Amino acid sequence: MNKFDAVVIGDANIDLVVVGCNQIPLPGQEIFVEDMLMHVGGGAALFTISLAKLGLHVAFNGVLGDDGYGHYIREQFGRYGIDTSLILTSQTSRTGITIAINPEQDRSFITYAGSNAEMQVSELDLAQVASGRHVHVTGYRGRRNHDEFVAMAKKLKEMGVTLSCDVGWDDTGEWYSGVFELMRYVDVFLMNETEAHHYTGFEHIDDSLSYMSGFCKHVVIKLGPQGAVAMKDGLQTSCPGFSVKALDTTGAGDSFNAGYMYGFLTGLNVETCLLYGNVCGAMSVGAYGGSTGTPDREGLEAFIRQNKEQGSDHSEVV
Repeated sequence: MNKFDAVVIGDANIDLVVVGCNQIPLPGQEIFVEDMLMHVGGGAALFTISLAKLGLHVAFNGVLGDDGYGHYIREQFGRYGIDTSLILTSQTSRTGITIAINPEQDRSFITYAGSNAEMQVSELDLAQVASGRHVHVTGYRGRRNHDEFVAMAKKLKEMGVTLSCDVGWDDTGEWYSGVFELMRYVDVFLMNETEAHHYTGFEHIDDSLSYMSGFCKHVVIKLGPQGAVAMKDGLQTSCPGFSVKALDTTGAGDSFNAGYMYGFLTGLNVETCLLYGNVCGAMSVGAYGGSTGTPDREGLEAFIRQNKEQGSDHSEVV
């Protein structure tokens, strides 16, 4: 019997959110801003918190520094019942930090990867990872760690777990075609619209979905303000979104992933998974911090009821 509903592999860091910063100070200059906030950051960590808030028993597998920020992240995980026994402690690096400047508009980031750079999937204890009935993986870096990711995915599939993966942005600009080999071992593959265009080379999402469905039976593409679309077993399903006021779009995609995977892991159909994903993404952008606004199960259902009463069927992340 599996110990966890899901084990999440990837990055965790501190997000320092600078609110109301309309300019970068010149040398020797000081500027004042509306606020500065500290939150847990990192796509995998935000996904983990959002999934745990919905009621699933989740464990996080990553690397933190032995410092105040690392202890803070562990404490925040504990607030939501997230198991931290799989987290490694770096002996050489401090916990990663990202400074997010002016998240209300075009966000800018300054990042120190810190202990996240030590995360190596080839060194994971897969027997421990397989203590979850499902494993969500992040941190794919194309050619740089492709072989390790494929080997991990193959082994975990042999061990009987289901897998989901969000590839994230390729900072090399290569958009390595080996990703399609990885897709063959993943049960739910998630990406956003821009990533889908880059990987497949197709202009239209329908063409991208059709192409990727030749490698993975269940692909989900996030469309930003237009909602999301999925292709499962050759059947395409789309779900438009809810119009909401966005304070901070950090983590909206990770929150969507959590809502979608919550539906998947509780046996719901694709339409409901897409709806849950859109709701979580929409609620996420209404508060500063990548997981601050994400709902628990009661909040999720209340948001859906409220929007039905207002005559809106679905939701959109803006």
